[in-house]
Order: sequence, then C-alpha cells, then structure tokens
Amino acid sequence: MSVIKVGKSAPLFSLASTDGRNHSLAEGLKHGPVLAAFFKVSCPTCQYTFPFLERIYKQLSSAGAQIWGIAQDGVKDSQRFARDYGVTFPILIDDRPYRISREYGLEYVPSIFLIAPDGSISIESAGFVKRDLVAVRQSLEETLSAPEGELFSLQESVPEYKPG
Repeated sequence: MSVIKVGKSAPLFSLASTDGRNHSLAEGLKHGPVLAAFFKVSCPTCQYTFPFLERIYKQLSSAGAQIWGIAQDGVKDSQRFARDYGVTFPILIDDRPYRISREYGLEYVPSIFLIAPDGSISIESAGFVKRDLVAVRQSLEETLSAPEGELFSLQESVPEYKPG
C-alpha cells in the first residue's frame, strides 16, 4: 500500500489519546483542518520534528489549529515522549497492529498529513522537510485567518531535510 497522496480522501479514524479521550477525525474536521503527525518515540527524526510541530501548535492553537500526534507506541512511552519533547497537543495511540498507520500507507515516520475540512489531504510529508513544515504553517494561517508568523528563527541552524 502506498502513502495517501495530496488530493485523495483521508481515511477516517477514531483513536484514544494518552489522557483517555477519544478523537474522531470526522468530528475534528467539523472545526477545521487537522494535522495528523504519525511517529514512533524511538525515532530520532520524530524527536527532532515534534518540537517544531509544537511551535506551530502554540502559535496557532488559539486560532483553532488542530495538531494530533499519532503514536505507534503505548500510552506510557507516548506520555514520556510528550513530556521529554514539550508536546502539549493531543497524542493518539495507534498501537499494534497499527491499523490507522496502515490505512495511511505509512512507510516512514514521521509522516504528516494536513487534512482539509472536506477530508482531503492538502499536504503530505515524510521525514523532516523544512519547506513542508513552512507550507503547513502557511496553509493553517490562511485557512484559520491567523496572523502571519515565523516557524524558524534566523538564529537557528535548521537543515532542509532529515530522512525518517
């Protein structure tokens, strides 16, 4: 199975988060776009990427940005990951046999999908891709009528790409 591509319909899902709450993609999309970020706690590229996703969340959550981490690990490990990397957005659990990850055709983590309110994939990316994260932030700014901002500061040395 290949990764779900831009323009295709995102498979709907409902998963529990590390705090026990249920998150339904169908319900989430009623409130705007959802950024689904699949990861494993042991993945170094995920560890590098998630603080930048948190930065987007902090900058845009008041405008309605929804970012959901989707862990391929258990609750305790995922909670520790969130604590260690300062992640405050919901972390959902897609533990073995990784049903949702398989429906999205994941080959690598991190894999991110910006899902438009109509359920279509508007951005998909694997690994750490600087330009894709900038595009995600810009798309969320436009969709949510949020103020423009910067994702990376000029003082940061951020690579263009890190494979997952």
